[in-house]
Amino acid sequence: MSKIEKVLATGKTHTTHSAVGGHNGNLDIVLSSPGSDTPAHVFTAVQPHPKAEQLFAGAWSACYTAAVGLVAQERNIVLPADMAVDIEVDLGQTGLAYFLQARLTLRVPGLAQDVATELAHIADSICPYSKATRGNIDVALNVITA
Repeated sequence: MSKIEKVLATGKTHTTHSAVGGHNGNLDIVLSSPGSDTPAHVFTAVQPHPKAEQLFAGAWSACYTAAVGLVAQERNIVLPADMAVDIEVDLGQTGLAYFLQARLTLRVPGLAQDVATELAHIADSICPYSKATRGNIDVALNVITA
């Protein structure tokens, strides 16, 4: 795997857990054509002209959040109401080649660090987006319990 020498763009997401109706929340985005201020499709604004890295981070974040919920349910772990997942995906360059790298942060205030770390790694092992990126891009997985 190649290391990025220069970050060109970063897509950031913050996803919270929602057990309402068994869904994992809503995604609010405005999509527009390049060079046009008029939205081509309006869902509800997060940021105009989302970058591909942000869209990828958002999809990965939703999937990873669901994986955390599944693992927690399977292991009878009660997730804190303010559990969240932050994902940052960088598009970068090394020489003339382009690469991606990512940082995943699971925020589970109040959980014991060892329980939260195990939960994060098991969720990472079953999340389809994590599987797709494993061995293909650099990914850092962080856990915050404070």
